[in-house]
Amino acid sequence: MRGHPAEERPSLPDRLPPRQARRPPAPTGTSLRRSLAVLGVVALLAAAAMIGSGAFALDQLQRARERVVVEIDPAIRDATVLSTALLNQETGVRGYLIGRQPDLLEPYLQGRRDEDVASAALTGRVAGAGANLGDDLRRVQSQAVAWRQGYAEPAIAATRAGRSAPLPPERGEALFDQVRGQLAAFQSNLDEAATAARTDLRAAASTLQRVFVLIAAGLVALLLVLALGLRRVVTRPISDLVADVRRVAGGDFDSEVRATGPREMAELGGDVEAMRRQIVAELAALRAATDRLDQQAQDLERSNAELEQFAYVASHDLQEPLRKVASFSQLLQRRYAGQLDERADQYIAFAVDGAKRMQILINDLLAFSRVGRMVREHVEVEAGGLVAQAVANLSLAVEEAGAEVTVDELPRVSGDVSLLTAVFQNLIGNAIKFRGAGPPRVRVGVRDAGAEWEFSVADNGIGIEPEYAERIFVIFQRLHPKEAYPGTGIGLALCRKIVDYHGGRIWLDAEASPGTTFRFTLPKPEPAEHAGAGDPIATTTEEPESAG
Repeated sequence: MRGHPAEERPSLPDRLPPRQARRPPAPTGTSLRRSLAVLGVVALLAAAAMIGSGAFALDQLQRARERVVVEIDPAIRDATVLSTALLNQETGVRGYLIGRQPDLLEPYLQGRRDEDVASAALTGRVAGAGANLGDDLRRVQSQAVAWRQGYAEPAIAATRAGRSAPLPPERGEALFDQVRGQLAAFQSNLDEAATAARTDLRAAASTLQRVFVLIAAGLVALLLVLALGLRRVVTRPISDLVADVRRVAGGDFDSEVRATGPREMAELGGDVEAMRRQIVAELAALRAATDRLDQQAQDLERSNAELEQFAYVASHDLQEPLRKVASFSQLLQRRYAGQLDERADQYIAFAVDGAKRMQILINDLLAFSRVGRMVREHVEVEAGGLVAQAVANLSLAVEEAGAEVTVDELPRVSGDVSLLTAVFQNLIGNAIKFRGAGPPRVRVGVRDAGAEWEFSVADNGIGIEPEYAERIFVIFQRLHPKEAYPGTGIGLALCRKIVDYHGGRIWLDAEASPGTTFRFTLPKPEPAEHAGAGDPIATTTEEPESAG
């Protein structure tokens, strides 16, 4: 039974009205995009400077290496070839003048060819090596020409003609000594140029190494600057914001979320702070509403308890005076029937009928109020035994109506024996009461619904319209006048209260036709309960309370 508290219980709105939380002032610092752009420009400038320095040092090293490898070293080799060619010419002329054999002149002719090749190569190599080397080479070539024209060629021509040389050998040696002197000066200057070029190459290599060291140091410094910048601009503000948000998420709703760092991070922190204030405001309102609901729930529970106690006491205390009224009314009916006029007999019959119906109503109300108040131990029993007990209690009604009750094989259930028997008794009794033209046919079945058993009680009676599927379970609700079908309108309400008390649910199967089918569920017994089960069904001498 449910009552109403003195004050109407307000419903909790789906969403509390938003509070206008004060938003932190808009940040005025540098934006994250601009800070990252500055860091990017600094990184690009530093990288460009380091790349330019490295490229310049590499270019200098390449130039020095090419001077040594491409110009100086080949020039030294060609100078050696030129010196050998000139010496071969002088040796060939001397041997030809002494031996006067044509083959002895071959070294001179080969030396001329080698000299031409070496001179041509040296001319191209020393062109960019400085004016001194070019002048030295030209002086060597000029002295060689002077030696050949002044001594070697006239002497060769005279020897071929069979004459003596026009100039003495001493003159030729003096002219060739001048060639040697110019050649020595040329080679000495070439060695000095080679030494200077190698020195430049080593200096360029050392410069490149220093530049690479500086580039490495610059990269490390750049990474440090970028790391510190990103930490200041991004990482630290995010870490601070995350710490504040986690503190609030952990339940400290009064902790303020600070807005620091770049403009975007500060704006995000401001939004989170505004959201925190909104949550705090709504939480305070929700707590206040919850406190009011808890208080009203306590008032309602107290009121329900008082109403249930009142219903129990009232129905119990009304038994004695009602019994006296019923007894004396029946006594008047038996003793004075026919001695009074017809109207008096009718009045007495009305009083007797009203007293009987009131007595039934009080008994049903008492049974309804007892459900859940008088807690008795739940035992595991055979549901088939409960149905058999209910049919036995209804044996007179079954016999009068010629009813046939068919029971499937039912499982074991756990609960209050008398209450569960009352459920089956009320459902089977209703099936017999609201029968059609033919004899009642009632079938009690069951279906495995996983963690619970789903029982069904089906009949071939007059049926119930689907729109009354919920109304029939409300106490004192009747679909037919009491003159057509007797009863108090408590039976189905009592069934729902008993099934709810056992953790199940009951409903009308609106799709089943013809007739009426009620279904209800009961939880399956725990395995431990089944292992310790005793007798199939506990016996009782008290007939379960029934409501028609």
